[in-house]
Amino acid sequence: MKEVSYVVVFPTVFSKNKIPQLISNIKKILKIRNQEFKSIKRDGDIILVDSSDPVFSSSAINLLFGIEKVAIARQVKNDFKTIVSEITSLGGNLLLKGEKFLVKVEGTSKGFFPKDVEIAATSSIIEKKSNLGAKPGTEENYNKLLYTYLTKNNAYICIFIDKGQGGITFNSPKQNTICSVYDEISAVSCFETIKQGFDSKIIVCYRKDSELMNLVKMINQIIPRLAKEKISLDFFQIKINPTGVKNYQTFISSVIEILIHEAKSNKLVNVSLSLSPLAFSQDFIEYSMNKVFQNNKLPIMPLSGVDVKLFEEAKEIGLEKQIPKMNKMILMNSKEIPKITGKDVKSALNTKKTVDVVIGPNNVHDILDSLE
Repeated sequence: MKEVSYVVVFPTVFSKNKIPQLISNIKKILKIRNQEFKSIKRDGDIILVDSSDPVFSSSAINLLFGIEKVAIARQVKNDFKTIVSEITSLGGNLLLKGEKFLVKVEGTSKGFFPKDVEIAATSSIIEKKSNLGAKPGTEENYNKLLYTYLTKNNAYICIFIDKGQGGITFNSPKQNTICSVYDEISAVSCFETIKQGFDSKIIVCYRKDSELMNLVKMINQIIPRLAKEKISLDFFQIKINPTGVKNYQTFISSVIEILIHEAKSNKLVNVSLSLSPLAFSQDFIEYSMNKVFQNNKLPIMPLSGVDVKLFEEAKEIGLEKQIPKMNKMILMNSKEIPKITGKDVKSALNTKKTVDVVIGPNNVHDILDSLE
């Protein structure tokens, strides 16, 4: 059997019944990133991408949600001797002198157990790569993972493997929503909304022009996950004093009013609220949700079950340096319900600017230039 290398995509447990949609998203993201491929097909619960540039293709695919991990792997026949030989040859060549390695085999086996392959391949590597001084590691302590996945007819020996974004396949619920980015926590909330499968219209709300650069940089980390070549962003300026807990909640209430107005204009049912019990009082959360319900829309709260993972998601969109600021935002809880006027919201709606974005390497500058 001829040995073939593929980009291997492992769907999350939530996406295994949505593989056709995930394949569609993979095709879209590869087209957007100008990555050529010969074919995309299934082998059991995994997706195989025959790409002309596996490294760049795997990087592009790993922007998508609904993926547990992405690997570049060699395909061989699901045969005990063949698998052990290939792991020894291919996996052994990946080892550096003195490294601890772990052979991990999962999937469907025929006439043998995956554990049998792990033991045989580990022994073979120790014997045939003795000059490297490589030693077997444990689940808790190893330098390099030599991972193999078995399907009914084939085995995939991984040359490279990377953790995926998790979540649900984008657009698999076939539901649209609207979300807003106006600070770091709201950016994570928007990220989580897309991660939960919603096709999201994004609006940006700001108080001062000086905030735009930072907001656009956050947006630039989020929009590639939408698996779209072109998107439209709407910008609104809400002229509220940026300091103080009361002013912050008044600002958020104004954002929610704008979200509801735009949801009606775009005939969207769901409104994503960037609210979490970690940062806001129950009174304010109930007030905000009721406001959405009163306008015949459905509120969704992607941060409702997120605790310290909030900071992990922040790192995913390049906000490592902003985590101390996010900590302060979480601690400034207030039970007071802010008061806003229709005049303030109308004034903000009149500032609306729409920017059409073709996803590419210069998004930040293109967006800022369009706003000038």
